[in-house]
Amino acid sequence: MAPPPEFSSLSSSEKDALIATLLARIETLMAENAELRKRVGELEAKLGLPPKTPDNSGTPPSLGQKASQEASRKPKGKPHAGAHRPLHPDPTRKRDVMASNCPHCGADVSSVVQTKLEAYDRIEIPAITPDVTRVELYGGICPCCAERFKATPPEGLEPGSPFGPNLKALVVYLHYHQAIPLARLAGMMNDLLGLDISEGALVNILNRSRKAFAKQASLIRAKLLSSTILESDETGMRVGKQTWWNWVFHHGDSAAFVIEQSRGKAVVEQFLGEHRPDIWVSDRLAAQMGWAKKDHQVCLAHLMRDAQYAIDAGDDIFAPGVKSLLQDACAIGRRRPQLADATLRSYTRKLDDKLDALLRLSPKGSQGDKLKRMVKKFRQYFFVFVTNRDVPPTNNGSEQAIRPCVIFRKVTNCFRSQWGAKLYADIRSVLETARRRGIAALQAIRLTLDEIPLPAPP
Repeated sequence: MAPPPEFSSLSSSEKDALIATLLARIETLMAENAELRKRVGELEAKLGLPPKTPDNSGTPPSLGQKASQEASRKPKGKPHAGAHRPLHPDPTRKRDVMASNCPHCGADVSSVVQTKLEAYDRIEIPAITPDVTRVELYGGICPCCAERFKATPPEGLEPGSPFGPNLKALVVYLHYHQAIPLARLAGMMNDLLGLDISEGALVNILNRSRKAFAKQASLIRAKLLSSTILESDETGMRVGKQTWWNWVFHHGDSAAFVIEQSRGKAVVEQFLGEHRPDIWVSDRLAAQMGWAKKDHQVCLAHLMRDAQYAIDAGDDIFAPGVKSLLQDACAIGRRRPQLADATLRSYTRKLDDKLDALLRLSPKGSQGDKLKRMVKKFRQYFFVFVTNRDVPPTNNGSEQAIRPCVIFRKVTNCFRSQWGAKLYADIRSVLETARRRGIAALQAIRLTLDEIPLPAPP
C-alpha cells in the first residue's frame, strides 16, 4: 500500500515523529481492546450463571418469581366433624331465656321445669366515642391576704397535652406496630373515634413518648449485655434522603434495635461498650465478626443457599456434599434435647471429618471454587452450636425479629426525621421483647408510658 501523497512531502524527522505517534496510538488501542475483551469475557461468564433466587441466595422471598402452573384439582378428602366458635370465657352479661308457650299446641309451659338446650354468644361493640372530661379551675381573691388563688388540678387531669394515656398508647400501637402512616391514622381517628386530631398532634404524641421508650430500651439493653450469647443482623432503612441501617441484637427473651447511619463495626462497639459475650451468632458480615470472647456461630441457612447457587451453576462435585452436610448438622441441632453431651461431641468430630473429606475434592466451575474458598475461611465457625445447646445453627431468629421492620419500611416509606428513626428503634425493642415475654403489644406500650419495666417471664 502506497503512503499518502502528503507523507512524501514530509522531512525525515517529521516522518519519524509521525510514525512514533501512530505507534503510541496503536499501543493505546491494543490495551483498550484487551480490556474490552476481558470485560466481554466476564459478562459472557455471568450470562451463563443461574439467576439469584430466594432458594440459592439472600434474595428476599417477596422478589422471587414462581413459575406458572396449571390449576390442579385436589382429591376430595374425607368429611370432618363440624366446628364452631367457642363460647367466650367471661361474657359481659348473661340472659337465661325460658319458654313460655309450647310451639306445637300453644299450651302455657312457664311453670314446667326446663333444662338448658342451647347456648350461644352474640358479640357486639358499643358505639366508640371519645371520653372527654372538661376541667374548669375556679379561683378568686383571698379575703385574708388579698392575693389571687386558683384551684389545684385533680391528679391525672393536670394542664398540658389534652390526650390521655390510653389514647397515646393507641396512637403508638397503630403507627409503629400496625404500620399505619400518620395521614391515614388521622383519618382513622376521625372515622372510628369521632376525634378530630391533626397529623401535627399525632407527631407531638409520639415525640413526647421518646423519653419513656428510651428508658425502657436501656433496661432491655442492660439485660442483653448480661447474657453470654448474642445474635445480630441488620437491614437498610431510609432516614430523610439517606440510607441508614437498622440493627437488631437479641437472645432469649430480650431484643434491642438500633438505627444508625453506619453498617460498620462502630455500631456494634457502641452497643456493647466494654461487654463481650462468650458466643456470637450472625451471618458472615465483617462488622459482626470478632466480638465473641470464645466462639462464633455463622448462619448455616445462608451457607446452604450459597451451596445451592453453586449447584445451580454446575458444580455437582463439591457443593452437593456441603449442602447435605449442613442439613445433617441442622438435623442434629434439632435433636439436641434428646442427645447426651458425649454424643454431641462425637457428632462434632464426625462432621469435621466429613468436611475435611469434602475439602479434598476439586469443585467444578468458578462458583464451586468460590464456595470452597468460603468454606475454608469460615469452617471453624460451622459447628459451634452442636455442643452448645443454647446456640442456634442459623440466624433465622434475627431475620424473624427484623421482619416487622421490613414491613414497616415498605408500608410507610420509613422516616423523615432522625428522632423518629431513633424512637422507632426503641419502640421496636419494647414490642419484640414483649412478644418474647408473652406480653400483649398494647399492654407493653402502656407499661412503658407509665415507666414500668416489662416483667420478666416466669
